[in-house]
Amino acid sequence: MSSFKGSQAQKPRLSVFSKGPLEIPSPTEADWPKDDEKDFVFKDVDQELDSLPQPYRMINKLINHLFDRSWEVIENRESLRENVKNWTVPAIYPPTAEIQLDKMPGGMAVSQDYLFIGGPKGFSIYNLHNYKKMLVLEKFKVDVISIWATDLGNDVLIVPVDEMGIVRLFYLCKDSLYLIKAINETDDTTKQSTCVRMEVSQSGDYAAFLFQGAGDVWLEVYKLPKEIWLKEVEHPQLTLNQKKKPKQLQLNTPESAVTESTEKSLGPSVSPNTTQDLNISFKSDLKLSLPVFIMKIKPPKPIAGTTFKSPLEIFAKVEDYFGLGSGQNHFIKDVQWEQHMEIFYASYKKHLEGEWEEEPLSMATFHFFYTNSLTTTPTDVKSSSGTACVLGIHWTGSHNFFLYSLNKTLKDKTDCENVWPCAAPIVVSQISSFSSYLALACEDGVLILWDLAQGFLFGVIALPERCFCQSIHFLRFFLVHKGQNVYPDYPVKFEVICVVLCTNASLHLVTASGTKGPTSKLLVDSPTMSPEEAIYTVAPVPALPGMVLIFSRNCSVSLMDVAKVETICAFSAPTCHPPDIPWKPLFVVSPHHPFFLLHGARPHDNTNSTHDPKDTTDSVFYFNFEDYSLLEDISKKCTVSQKDLAYNQVLSMEKRYEQFLQKSFQKSQMKGREQWSRLRKYSIMLQKENLKK
Repeated sequence: MSSFKGSQAQKPRLSVFSKGPLEIPSPTEADWPKDDEKDFVFKDVDQELDSLPQPYRMINKLINHLFDRSWEVIENRESLRENVKNWTVPAIYPPTAEIQLDKMPGGMAVSQDYLFIGGPKGFSIYNLHNYKKMLVLEKFKVDVISIWATDLGNDVLIVPVDEMGIVRLFYLCKDSLYLIKAINETDDTTKQSTCVRMEVSQSGDYAAFLFQGAGDVWLEVYKLPKEIWLKEVEHPQLTLNQKKKPKQLQLNTPESAVTESTEKSLGPSVSPNTTQDLNISFKSDLKLSLPVFIMKIKPPKPIAGTTFKSPLEIFAKVEDYFGLGSGQNHFIKDVQWEQHMEIFYASYKKHLEGEWEEEPLSMATFHFFYTNSLTTTPTDVKSSSGTACVLGIHWTGSHNFFLYSLNKTLKDKTDCENVWPCAAPIVVSQISSFSSYLALACEDGVLILWDLAQGFLFGVIALPERCFCQSIHFLRFFLVHKGQNVYPDYPVKFEVICVVLCTNASLHLVTASGTKGPTSKLLVDSPTMSPEEAIYTVAPVPALPGMVLIFSRNCSVSLMDVAKVETICAFSAPTCHPPDIPWKPLFVVSPHHPFFLLHGARPHDNTNSTHDPKDTTDSVFYFNFEDYSLLEDISKKCTVSQKDLAYNQVLSMEKRYEQFLQKSFQKSQMKGREQWSRLRKYSIMLQKENLKK
């Protein structure tokens, strides 16, 4: 908008670049002044005719801003319409089987061919071959809210946690289930601690539990005598003679526990009304050896003034220490800390005013490592291969990643053997399968990759701007062979592939190879127009190379190929979820078999959809990738031999040589033609000269 003045409407408008008074330049270019372009100002000689008085100038700015924002919205909608037109709807596959439940499950876990579901006052065990219930254990005081299962060779370790935070260890061997111990159960409820987090090593040798109680938090580490358990189960008479009969949980009556639930199969293998058989029995008369307590780890104390009187005391404290420390042993006095805090508060007083929230308890994230190169191992200690030997842990708000050796006894101190400091607080950490690589995501959006086998830094990469890590998921290294993702059947080193889900619901692929630094590629952008399409979580699919399951907030589940960056297919399961509550999917992906399980709910009346939990039936839906035509070949032909890769490389080299020879032949032909044309022109010139003579 501009003001209109009729008397000067026909006046010519001139725009010139000027800097001070105009001068006639010197005829010699060397004498011209060397001025920068930024010194010249664009001046409109009639600018005073266009300037509006207030408040019209402000109205002009608001209207222009409104037009700009409207145009941006129009462009976004047009681009969204174009994307919808070009978007191909993927194939949507229904579940292949269904297991109906009485109530909403309190966690699911898969191990070998068993499905473990937490439920009211206990848990249930299902057979995934025929979807039958094999055991119901309902003798806890409260319901189970989470459950884990770990393979111990041919046996299974089951770890349920109930609503009171009590964690128990169960041992499943063949067709018998044994209670090992309730780790934190006490007779005095006022002293009862709750289990916040737990982790079992992949080999099943160690377990760590994070407990909280009485305003404190700590981590307890146990060694699991799985070899002794197997001997005690195989020879129960010797165990009963040596140990007293303990007070154990009693199994609920099979008739009342089993007939309340029914299984329904959508596949051809099982009919809906099949009778249920209890193939697993609970043994309450046999007490197995208890886990061995190793150490108790507490959060690091806040760094405060020193208690040492001389630097020699500090050196004596750390004389046997290798590597970097946590910063606890220093020589900074309380007076210096107080002066530093006074300066800090004086400088940032305006930012620190207001109510202070009470800091929550520091929580820990921990992992088991299988390499001895991270810590110093005593010469008299022998650690077998495949056994966890190091525990890595980081606490909330801490810059340091602590490493503790597991080759300890109760008499040894619980000091950490090594510390890996980071430039910013660590928010997320994750390890790859068999603990080959470690990823640390910091608060500032930086991702750090460690090679645990070699014990050195593998790479550092910064995520895109305004992208902060929410979760990290490692993928097994794969190759694209003949247009299909395949796993090499030989060991591969110095190759890292992981997907990173950020807090803004964007998904990124991070890869690192050998001496090359890590690179990042955007897989799914953050949704701006449809927040309900935002990604809630992702899960790698080990049975399908380079594939991840994406669970969105709109209750949709899709399968993405990270190599092609495209959605392969989608999976649908009946859900009766209230639209005003965010969807938190309960699922489990099998680490060894081509299937995944998803919790859903089906209304009692299939014709009407309802969001009331009382009018729905909870179910666990079974999705087998090999039952779908699009994924069957990918699942069955997911590996490639080194011989086939070498043969293809030889073929590619032959093609390269063939292309090189063709190009060189074409170049020689071109040169021959050029030479022939030059000779012909030269001969014509000679003929013309001879004719003139």
